[in-house]
Amino acid sequence: MGQFSPNTKRCAVVKEWIFRVTGFLCSLSSSGFGVILASSKYWRLWEFDNKVVQLVYIGLWEAYYHWEFNFSGTETIILVHSSVNSTWTISPEFQCARSLMLLAMLIKPVVVIFTSAAIKVSIIKASVPEIQIVCYKCSILILILSSLCTIISVTWNHVVDLYGKTTLDFPPTFPVKKEDLIKKHSTYVFPIGLLTATLSLFGAIMFLFEIRALKVQSKLNAQHASKQADDRSINEVPGVCTMCQESP
Repeated sequence: MGQFSPNTKRCAVVKEWIFRVTGFLCSLSSSGFGVILASSKYWRLWEFDNKVVQLVYIGLWEAYYHWEFNFSGTETIILVHSSVNSTWTISPEFQCARSLMLLAMLIKPVVVIFTSAAIKVSIIKASVPEIQIVCYKCSILILILSSLCTIISVTWNHVVDLYGKTTLDFPPTFPVKKEDLIKKHSTYVFPIGLLTATLSLFGAIMFLFEIRALKVQSKLNAQHASKQADDRSINEVPGVCTMCQESP
């Protein structure tokens, strides 16, 4: 049968490795960008009309600002960080971003575990495509979920911060008041969030192609095994000469 030629098999194996390695690298990159995103201090960048504090960088769990003061006649600037805790007025979109990004960070490593297991099965050449398919299906579901978490977090934060009215506010002891806010700056959080979600979805697509390739390969292997079994049964029929078996 033509479909079992060495070139066809070699091409199928190469395609499978391209799909699985690309999907693995995309999911790994997405996980790394997700960590960078969750720990970033640029979820909000607010500028104030204040002589002491001009810019406040607000992350999901901490806020930062440069504090300018005069020390012994020398102008000194230090970076101060403050925890975004219960003393703050936490807005709904900010609380949602916290929860969804934390969820995305926790489930992303599971994708790496599943894909690593599927790749290991491929390396040891174990004839169990069902295990690989299950691993890839779980990875696809997790990648889609994490992509949704990321896109909702960064989009809602971006829209409310720049185009809406957020209720996020500082505690009473903060060195600057929200009333002094004069400008809100765009940051890299939104584009990085889109990139992270895109990498997750692209990894899921690669795993879908890999599942399809595994199913095709499994079907071809079954057909090949069936043909070999038929040939073996013909060869084992008693009283049939070799010339008769080879005749059309």
